[in-house]
Amino acid sequence: MIIRPIALADAAAAGQLSAEFGYPVSPETMERRIAALQNRTDHVVFVALIDESAVGWIDVGIIHHLQSEPYGEIGGFVVSEKYRSTGIGKQLIARAEHWMRERGLSRSLVRSQIKREAAHRFYLREGYSQIKTSAVFEKELSGE
Repeated sequence: MIIRPIALADAAAAGQLSAEFGYPVSPETMERRIAALQNRTDHVVFVALIDESAVGWIDVGIIHHLQSEPYGEIGGFVVSEKYRSTGIGKQLIARAEHWMRERGLSRSLVRSQIKREAAHRFYLREGYSQIKTSAVFEKELSGE
């Protein structure tokens, strides 16, 4: 298995994985999103490859808020159902945490839907602690 930063050529596979994660996206849209992240120093997506096929990805960014020191946040993380429980997730997390440490960050945060119990068990095994339960609110912004 190889872990490397995501490339435009990974767009179709990344979109399929995103659909497994519950967020369907077309290859064209995924390619546009990947292109927008290229050359950023505060955000990265790593992809796990087996036989040159993407089988997982992890999206990591540096978050800056006035009330806290900068920290790393895992914004998205998926391993193909076919490859779950094979150690790929553990390696992707380790690569993401290494990237965070390289940037001087001392804290990693991940948010996970309450219904994703298997993911919660995974994060606990990887040394994460559940620190709160929150309600998340969203508002669609339209032109005024």
